[in-house]
Amino acid sequence: MTFEYYPETGTLYIGLRNVKSADTSEVAEDVTLDFDHEGVVIGLTVEHASKRADLKSLHATNIPSAA
Repeated sequence: MTFEYYPETGTLYIGLRNVKSADTSEVAEDVTLDFDHEGVVIGLTVEHASKRADLKSLHATNIPSAA
């Protein structure tokens, strides 16, 4: 999983899987989902993210470690 923030555009991308996107769908204003060729969500883009979320900190809880 990756989090990428582009300050020049205020865009936040959250990548769930590292595979090529086959389709994209806008699910809300300034929010799009990326899908793989099987229709599985692989990423999420939020435009103007700094206006929608507190980007000053990132908290992760109960994330399993790699085996």
